[in-house]
Amino acid sequence: MRPHSSTLLLALLAAVGPVVGAASSAADASSSPAADAAASDVVVLTAETFKSFVDAEPLSLIEFYAPLAPEYEVAATTLKPSNVKLAKVDCMAEQEICNEQDVRGFPTLKVFRKGAVAEYKGTRKADGIIGYMKKQSLPALSELKAAEVEGFKTSDKVVVIGYFSDKISKKFKAFEEVANALRDDYVFGFTNDKIEGVKAPAVVLYKTFDEGIETFGGKFTFENLTDFVRVAATPLMDDIGPENYQSYMQSGRPLAYLFFKGEEQRKTFGAAVEPVAKSAKGKVSFVYIDAARFGGHASNLNLKENAWPAFAIQEPVQMLKYPFDQEKDITTEAIQVFVDAYLAGELEPSLKSQAVPETNEEPVKVVVGTTFNEIVMDKTKDVFLEIYAPWCGHCKKLAPVWEQLAKLSEKFNDSVTIAKMDGTENDLPIGVNFQIPGFPTLKLFKAGTNEIVDFDGDRTLEDLLEFLKENA
Repeated sequence: MRPHSSTLLLALLAAVGPVVGAASSAADASSSPAADAAASDVVVLTAETFKSFVDAEPLSLIEFYAPLAPEYEVAATTLKPSNVKLAKVDCMAEQEICNEQDVRGFPTLKVFRKGAVAEYKGTRKADGIIGYMKKQSLPALSELKAAEVEGFKTSDKVVVIGYFSDKISKKFKAFEEVANALRDDYVFGFTNDKIEGVKAPAVVLYKTFDEGIETFGGKFTFENLTDFVRVAATPLMDDIGPENYQSYMQSGRPLAYLFFKGEEQRKTFGAAVEPVAKSAKGKVSFVYIDAARFGGHASNLNLKENAWPAFAIQEPVQMLKYPFDQEKDITTEAIQVFVDAYLAGELEPSLKSQAVPETNEEPVKVVVGTTFNEIVMDKTKDVFLEIYAPWCGHCKKLAPVWEQLAKLSEKFNDSVTIAKMDGTENDLPIGVNFQIPGFPTLKLFKAGTNEIVDFDGDRTLEDLLEFLKENA
């Protein structure tokens, strides 16, 4: 493998927590960036050093921090021999830098290459930072000599190697395109040398889990190769948590959860479910989820909490849920039948819904899961819907304003319905193609077409009325 001499910099932009008192202020003042840097492999940046630093480094990651846990220090020390530099900016002290870099939350991490900035897309655990930045320090596709292939196979958790006789064939070009597209996620290499036991052209994925190796067997196209890498790089059954949840959601594949409580349940029911996961590989992703830590997610899948083990399938694109009957035993046979029925389109998704109100005569109409289509998708009216959560402070503040809006609408324009739905207790029905990013979510469904117009202004009565005037 050709050596890569460029320096890599990861920068962390962060906001320091509130000052507790004069004593802590004095203590903070006595700690200078230079003193901090002396004890750390993370470079501390200030207004005086930021620009010259990021402009000089070929590749860097900067944390805009609040401050981040020791994970960042561990990553900085591990990456130091690779000439990959990690740095941080205290956004409380260096507000100008953080404003210039459009830092809106903490911690924020950004990758810099000779001053050019890109968003950091890895996890915030030390091993995730290390793996991501090592990938960034390599070319998208590393050229290997025969003697380098064996060592390269174990250079990361997942490594993809292409074996080709040249660099000009359509098959090689398809592989090169995939490597460029997925460089943030996986390490790619290729060799034109003859390797014993491998017949070119071939693409082989090496991994530190499951069976350890998978060989591509389809037609060499960008789509086929991309799908192969993503599927083969996904563990048969991994533990899901905050660090990998989004990657599963973004894959677009259905996700099957096995909730367990304690290692005994994990071992026993994992052994029952894993054969099904193997049979559905590439069609459904399977994960373990620790009920002791994430049991609350069961209600999002329309499962009862505190009834473990439990199993459910979720479609991330339409957010459809298919809970397995918790009165039944989780066995290989039962889960196989359930998954096969799901794949065959024979299962009806579960729709969580509160009871339909006995009366709905108040100015703000109450919507539940089973009445969503009837009320919100009524094409004879414009419907302005608030999706709220009972615990949401912003929702509580909006409630009297929403009530006022409904009374005015009822008085002056009976073609507009003002409605609300508890987003924690009611699902969106099939065919409603939007997701709820947070609470409150305000959407206008236009009469005649059901076109959705998002409200993103100030939640004042004046702004809400102006929005209806312009759009309803």
